[in-house]
Amino acid sequence: MTATREEFEARLRQIGADRYHDKHPFHARLHGGQCSPDEVRAWVVNRWYYQSRIPMKDAAFMSRVTDPALRRAWRSRIEDHDGREGNEGGIRRWLRLAEAVGLDPDYVASGEGVMPATRFAVDAYVRFVRDETLLEAIAASLTELFAPKIHAQRIEGLLQHYDFADDSSLSYFRNRLGEAPKDVAFGLQYVLDHADTAEKQDAAAAALTFKTDVLWSQLDALWSAYVEPARIPPGAWRPGQGLLISAEAS
Repeated sequence: MTATREEFEARLRQIGADRYHDKHPFHARLHGGQCSPDEVRAWVVNRWYYQSRIPMKDAAFMSRVTDPALRRAWRSRIEDHDGREGNEGGIRRWLRLAEAVGLDPDYVASGEGVMPATRFAVDAYVRFVRDETLLEAIAASLTELFAPKIHAQRIEGLLQHYDFADDSSLSYFRNRLGEAPKDVAFGLQYVLDHADTAEKQDAAAAALTFKTDVLWSQLDALWSAYVEPARIPPGAWRPGQGLLISAEAS
């Protein structure tokens, strides 16, 4: 039976309440100031891979869209990350965070130290958006419904507990507080409008669940590799690699 619009939105929001990665213990550790400098660096190195693939995911999505109005509405997402005149973009802001924690931005941007599990999870998301229906691709983006809360918690926690945290290093998260609500308002409206059968509602809910799994699995991999007991996989970033000279000296 097809749910009402209100019932279906509540179902989507419940997925976030149950499964969003703000509940992962790594985030409690990070926001609570319990991460070591190297654990923070490992998070920055691996999360960069996700950030760098967001505009690629959106470009893959747009390549399949025949409706110019939908393309116009979606393309700002690419500019938000890649940048445009007057906006350096989220990827550059993330590399500024990398520099603030003592990493060489060029090393981070090379992707050399990204864990295999991170690559598999993020690349699976890009393929999902490229290959599944437009409805499912947009539904997967609705983790943005839950992002502003985690960004606000992150800003507060990092400022309180870490010396590297300031307005410059945390500019990625501050900007997303303004960008994400715009994106999610459009995405949610689209999903609620187009998921007009029980089958489509199930597919959209499954897509959002898949995306929460993508985010959760990245933190599981970080915990396994860098927290306790640390089991860093071959090829992944190791403490001491890719540091700025000033960080090496300290």
